[in-house]
Order: sequence, then C-alpha cells, then structure tokens
Amino acid sequence: MSTPIRHSAAPFSQPGWRLWPGLAIASALIVLAMAGLGALVWETSLPDVSQLWRNRYLRTVVTFTAWQAFLSVALSLLVALPVARILARQPAFPGRAVLLRLMELSLVLPSIVAVSGLVSVYGRQGWFTGFANDWLGASWNLYGINGIVLAHVFFNAPLAARILLQGIEGAPASQRRVAAQLGLGRWWYWRAVEWPAVKPVLPGLAALVFTLCFTSFAIVMTLGGGPAATTIEVAIYQSLRFEFDAGQAALLAMVQLFICGFLWWLAARRGLTASLLPDRRVAAHRSKAGSSVWARICDGAALGLFVLFLLMPLMAIFLRGLPGMGVAFFPQGSFSVNPALLDASLRSLAIALPAGLMSVSAALLILAPGSVGAKSALTRLTSVAAYLPLMVPPLVLGTGLFLLFRPSLGSSSQGLILVTLINAMMALPFVLQMLKGPMGSLDLGSRQQADQLGVLGWYRWRWLHWPRLRRPLALAMAYGTGLSLGDFGVIALFGSPGQPTLPVLLYQQLGSYRIDAAAATGLWLILILLALFSLFNRLGTSARRPGLAPNSPSTVTEPKHA
Repeated sequence: MSTPIRHSAAPFSQPGWRLWPGLAIASALIVLAMAGLGALVWETSLPDVSQLWRNRYLRTVVTFTAWQAFLSVALSLLVALPVARILARQPAFPGRAVLLRLMELSLVLPSIVAVSGLVSVYGRQGWFTGFANDWLGASWNLYGINGIVLAHVFFNAPLAARILLQGIEGAPASQRRVAAQLGLGRWWYWRAVEWPAVKPVLPGLAALVFTLCFTSFAIVMTLGGGPAATTIEVAIYQSLRFEFDAGQAALLAMVQLFICGFLWWLAARRGLTASLLPDRRVAAHRSKAGSSVWARICDGAALGLFVLFLLMPLMAIFLRGLPGMGVAFFPQGSFSVNPALLDASLRSLAIALPAGLMSVSAALLILAPGSVGAKSALTRLTSVAAYLPLMVPPLVLGTGLFLLFRPSLGSSSQGLILVTLINAMMALPFVLQMLKGPMGSLDLGSRQQADQLGVLGWYRWRWLHWPRLRRPLALAMAYGTGLSLGDFGVIALFGSPGQPTLPVLLYQQLGSYRIDAAAATGLWLILILLALFSLFNRLGTSARRPGLAPNSPSTVTEPKHA
C-alpha cells in the first residue's frame, strides 16, 4: 500500500518566515520614532520638565490642546450617535448610499480644503454668519476655539457616525427579531440592541477621534486665534520654524506622545476588536423601533440638518471655485496653463503616489503572519507598532530625521523623499485597518488544502490571496495616496514657499485673503482626489477572473437579515 505524498509546506506556507518582514517594518517604525525624538534631544538641551507648569505659555498650550480635543470628541459623538441610529432605522430612503460615501469622504478630504469651505460658510462674510447676525441677533466668530471645534466636528462626526452605524448593523439578527416581536420602543430598543452593539466600538473610536483632534495642525494653524488658541502640534511647528528651539519642541512632543499613548493603552485594555474604519459592505436591515409616520418625519428633519451641515462647506468650495477655475488655470486670459498650479499638482502627486505605495506595501508585510494564522506576542507587537505614527508628532519626527540625515540631505528633492517617507508612515494605521479584514478572510480549510496540494509562493498569492485583496488593495492605495496628497503639516515645515504643494499653495492663498483663488485650488484638489479614487476603483474592479474567489469581498453581496 503506497503512502500518500505529502508536500512540504515549509518554508513558504509556515508563518515563521512571514513574521520577519512585518517585524522588520515594526522595528523600523520604532527606530525611526525614537531616532526622531532622540535626534532632537541630542542636538539640543532638553528643558526642565517643571517648565510645563511653570511656563505660562507651555501650560496654556497643553491645557488648550486637551480641552479642545475633549470638546471635539464629546460633540462629535453627540452628533454621530443619533445620526447612526437614524441611518440604521431608515435603510431605504433615496440617496442613502451617496450619503454613506459622503460620510467616508471626511477621512481623505484635505483639512486645508475643508477649512476654506468653512470660512466661506462661517467666516466674517460667510452665509451662516450673515444669517446669525441678521436673523438670530447672535455674534459669531469663527476664529479661535469656536472654529477649531466646529472644523473637528465637521471632519470627525461623519466618520464616527459611519463606524457606529456598522456597529449597529452588526447586531445579531436574533436580538432584532425578539425586539420586534416584543414591540420595543426607541429607548428600550437602544438599551437592549443598539447599546450592546456600539459599546465595544466606543473606546477605540473615542481614542481615534481624540488623537486626530489632539494632533490637528492645519485646522488650528488656519483657524487658531493666537497664543490662547494654540495646540501642541502648532507650538512644535513654531518652536522649530521660527524660534529654533528644538529642546522645547522635543519636550512638547514627549508630552503629546505620553498623553496619546496613555489614551490608546486605556482603549486597548477595553479591547480594540472593532474596526475603526468604514466597511463598504454594510448590512442593511430595517429596525422596527420608531417606525410611525411622525417618527420618520423627525428622523428626516434631523438627517436633513446633518446633510446640510456636511454639504454647505462643499457647496461653498464648488460655487466659489468653479468660476475661478478658468482664472486659476489660464491667468490673465492666456492660453497657457498656470505654471504655479501645474507644478504644485505634479509635486503633490510625486509625493502622494510613492507614499501610498509604501504604506500599502508595509501594511501587507505586517499583516502577512495573521493571514496564515500566526498568533504570537511578536505578531501583536507588529500590529501595535503600526499605530505608533498616530501618537508621534509628524513635525517632530520629520525634524529629528532631518537632523539625523542632515549630512546626506543636500537638496530639496532629497528633503521631499523624507516627506514621502513620513507621509507613508502617517497613512499606515488607516491602510492597515482597511486590509486587516481581507487579509484574514482566507479560512483555515483553504489554507490546509493549499498546503496539501503544494500551492506555495507566487501561486498561493495569485490564486488564493489576490482575488480577495484586489479591491481592498485598490481602495487602500486610494486612501493612502489621498491622505498624503492632502498633507499640510510636514510639507509646511520642510517645503519651500517658492515650490509649494497644492495644500501649501491653498494656505498661501488663504493667508493673502484670496478666497476665490483658494476655492479654485481647493476644488482642483478635490477633483484630483476624485480622479484618483475613480482610477484605483477601476483598477480594482476591472479584469476580474470569474469564479476564483466566490467569497472574496469583491463578490460578496450585502448580507440580508431576517
């Protein structure tokens, strides 16, 4: 009796060899972060820590940063929770899919572009300001903590609502059926079904929104009201760019790292099992709670106000930017394209596309052990290290690396390479969240069958992983590129005013009160983002071979619940 031939799965099918590339990426992230901070401390003398409470300016900066982040998180969640519940109760109204895509747009919409739209709506000559002054008799000032918190809510409330919605949609169908049979009202439906579904999501979501608001740069830089409305990130920029005080910048960076790291540690203790990014495959179900006509009218009115809040700044950018597009592209009636806008566009794409590719490649290497079922302390360490860029200020990281590599950085193009590297690191946590689910979608049975058949190396990737990852990879590449395209923090420190990227050019136009030109540049930046997303979406959906992966994300239909 002949014994069956067993194909050796080592080394390509075993998780051990896959662990080392991800571990190398995680080690590089830790080394770069520590090297950035260490270079600042090494080059300068670190101030006494007691300066944080003795120095009035530093004390004001730290307390204001924490206060505005707390207010932003509280208001964002107060807006997001009712919106998520309304969207869960009303899954079939016209335009719902468009609204969900619009809520995802805030993740990649450049901050400086949104600020230009907010200025057009809520600024001194804005639409809302005139209405508030003439009809409500209220005095409104966009600049200062008012504008900062408003901008943070504009960015984070839609994203939070989108994530909470998928938490509610993920509630077990059996609970919803029992709640419908018992005829539970809205309050008891919230207590019995919705709250248990969103409770696991809230710690990580609050930590994410707090971190984004705590490390905000472009919004505070544009809407801040002087020293009394300065955050740690802006204070770091001012210390490095104008005061040349690297020691103070390093001290503030360590404070930010400690606060954000402690917050994520608290969130991790509660468990970070839920995804903190929108899942495009949201389950649609109809809640039985509050389905009367009056309840639907109230839901529609509240949802209409939310949509108006989202659309007004975007409409302002479009209405002001469209007439100025011709002037922006063809100044003074000439038939030649504006060289400043063209150069800024090419420079932005030259940074964004490699940064997106680097972030996607690093995320694949980090997630590779999990795709073959490897569960170890080192695997968890690599995943945690990938979120380090959320806590380390990119300005400090960039400055430290610039000081570290200063002997070999002799031209502006080499400085842009450093900017590309930092942008890729900043996009890595978001790209990692997008690819985590698809990378782990290969079931154990398929992996074992591939091992027995000797499907290894390239063929394993081509026939098992690629059909499941094609669309998620394209979407991750689009998000990674979009996040880098709208970056304003690092390029503001290392970029040259004479060679701006599109966000820097937009900031220069806002600073010189050329609102129409800024709106045109912002509209052009949004059009580039839409073109990139359309291109990557086309690349992710075209030329799919049918039948390769019937359970892949690209072919899975939306689950239907009873």
